Parts: sequence; structure tokens; C-alpha cells
Amino acid sequence: MQTTIHSLDYEARGVARVGGKTVFVQGALPLETVRIRITQEKASFALADTEAVIEASPFRVQAACAHYGECGGCALQHADFAAQVAYKQRVFEEQLQRIGKVQPTVYLPPIYGNAWGYRSRTRLSVHITREGEVRLGYQAKHSHRIVPVSQCPVLPPHVSGSLHLIREMLQQIHDQMPKNRLTAVDICAGEAITACSIQCSRPLPEPIARQTAERLQQHSGTAWQIGQQCQKQPAQAIAPKSAPELYYTLPEFNLHMPFRVGDFTQINLPMNAQMVARAVRLLDPQPHERIVDLFCGLGNFTLPLARSGARIIGIEGADSLTRRAQANARRNGLDNIEFSTADLFDTQPDTVAQWGHFDKMLLDPPRAGALAVVQSLHAPYLPERIVYVSCNPATLARDAAVLVGKGYAFRAAGILNLFPHTAHIEAVAWFERQA
Repeated sequence: MQTTIHSLDYEARGVARVGGKTVFVQGALPLETVRIRITQEKASFALADTEAVIEASPFRVQAACAHYGECGGCALQHADFAAQVAYKQRVFEEQLQRIGKVQPTVYLPPIYGNAWGYRSRTRLSVHITREGEVRLGYQAKHSHRIVPVSQCPVLPPHVSGSLHLIREMLQQIHDQMPKNRLTAVDICAGEAITACSIQCSRPLPEPIARQTAERLQQHSGTAWQIGQQCQKQPAQAIAPKSAPELYYTLPEFNLHMPFRVGDFTQINLPMNAQMVARAVRLLDPQPHERIVDLFCGLGNFTLPLARSGARIIGIEGADSLTRRAQANARRNGLDNIEFSTADLFDTQPDTVAQWGHFDKMLLDPPRAGALAVVQSLHAPYLPERIVYVSCNPATLARDAAVLVGKGYAFRAAGILNLFPHTAHIEAVAWFERQA
């Protein structure tokens, strides 16, 4: 079947109309004529794969990764990098208008970032064949099958180039301890060291971990630490036991941000610095103000806001992250921050009243958004300005409609390409209370 693609959807699939029905086509780009194979037929839409590109988009390129198309990690490597950002911008605008019936007064310029080597944190799955061969990789698209990967160009070069050594370590562990269930590997690249933590059912042999840490450092020229996470226990260092801490910096705010394997941090640290800078500029904190940072995590926005001299309240749903944020504030000499733990998805109007009045608010929710918070906002506790950092345009659109309905002007919004070659869209939006 042949068809022409007219747009991309929020999952980076080409969108076509065939026989009056919408068809979502994997691997196709706007303006392309493609031959497709229907994979699922629904009452109102269909799913399809691209079998052949008959007329290619001028923005189609050769994917850089040998595993692209099979691995489920990336969705847009077949599109030119600048075109990817343009596609995401269009999806962002369309979702604001279609879902929220809103649009900002100004669309901020997109922030592009680096195309490759940006992902400082990743989790790879481990699969052991019946023959006892250890495979390390990512899940295939729409499947639990593991695609073995020998390299990954979105990882830092020293990590991508070391995957074979990590797989060899896992093979040694399995050969020595075949009943030790190895399930995943978490890799976190900080600014001074890279941590590799293995999820397992039993403690790992220290000699193999020590040998691998040494091999990784010799191979990559970067310090490594091997750790383990047995059952549901926190990650624990094995070799070397004493090593530099994981951390990232926010140089514009003179901040040193320690974190641990398992903590939530943005996976694109250079772009995170730009995102924080944009959000802080839009919120424009002043020394006399009382400001709340909701879903504050480790303090990624809280601490930069505190550098202004404003009184900052950080609220987070996970007590472990609240404690880490408090430690980070102390580490950076900031005493104008208070942190507390609360289930923000259960926010009620009386919760907002208990918080008291805030001059400004920063929201950085997960993909589910901040509906309970924005629905519960009411006079006399409406902040004058809200900056909303979103990782899901659909829930941002929904929540923006609520804020506009409460009398806020939607001043500006802009996307950040935190996850190149994927369909993921990060955005920052600014809302101002109207008199």
C-alpha cells in the first residue's frame, strides 16, 4: 500500500490518511511517499511500518547507530538533527492548541543542544541465553525482547566504547555464579567519575569488579566505580570502595550537585544547565520574595533559585530525595531554603491554604503533570507568576488550560531538545496572574 505522510505525531510516527482512516506509520517523515504494511487495524485508526521510501524527505538522513530500527531507544535518527527540533516544535504547538485550546503570547526559541554523546545516565537490560551467553542491551520497540548493543552513540564516548568490557564482566560473573540473577546495569556519568551498578540477586565477586574497574579506566582514560544493587537494597560500591562522589555542576549559579546511583537527575546535564537558566530567568526571583518549588527532587531548581536571596520552599514526594536536597543545600552553603515531603498528587485547596501565600511558583512534575496542584490553587493564595517545566506536552496543555481558566496569562513557552533522536519533548512555560 502506498501513501503520503503529512505530519508526525507525538511518538514521532508519520501520519497519513488512507481510505478516510488515520494511519500512524513507523519510520516515515512528513512529505514522504512511502509503501507501508499495516501491522494493526483498529476501528478509527491503523498502525503501519514503512516497507520502502518511494519519495524521500529532503530531511531524511542515514541513521548513525547500527542498532537503529531494532532498538527501542531512538525514534528519529532517520531525520536531520535540525529537522527533529522543528518536528518537535510543531508537535508541541499542536498539542497545546488541540488539548488545552491555549497558546502562549510568545514561543521562545528552541534550545538544540548536542546531537550525540549527551546521555549521562542509562539502564541496560541483561539477558542470559539458554547456552549461558550474557547479552547486554536495550528493549526492542514494543517488546520485552533485548536487543544486544555493542555501542550507543547517544551515550558519552567513554561509556559507549566500554560496553563490551561491561558485558565481559557480566559474563565472568555468570560463569562463576550461574545462580546469581543479573537483570540490569545502571550507568551514571558524573563530572569526576562514572558509576556502573549491577542489579543482581546475590553479592558480586569483588576481584572481578576490581579488575573491571581497572580495565575500564585504562581503556577509557576515565575513572570508574563498579557497584551492585542486590534485591531491593540501595546501590553499594564494590570497587573501588572509596572514590570521588558522583556530581554535576551548575556553573552559572556556582553550584556543586552531588547525587547517587538511583537518584533522579536529568540525563542530559549540559542541557539541564540551560533549562535551569531559562526557568530561573523566567521566574525572575527577587530577594524579598517567598517562592515554592514543587516536585523539587534533589534541588535542581531550588538551589539556583535560592542564589537570588529569595526565601525558597522545596516540596518533594519522595522522602529520600528531600533528604538529598537538604544535604545539597548544606553542601552549597544555602540557608534560605526549607524542604518538606508531601504527596503533591493529592494536593487539595486546604493544602494550598496551609502552605500560605507564595509570590511565585515553579512546577517540575513528572509526565503525569501537576493537575491536582493547579486545580487546587485559589485566592488569596494565587502566586503572581508560575513557571512550569514539563516533560509531557499533553499534560502541560491540560494544566495550562486550568491556569488560564483561573485568570493567568500564558506569556511564553519554549522547547528544549533534552533527548535528541527520540520523540521526547521538554518545555518551559511562563504564566502571569492578570489583575
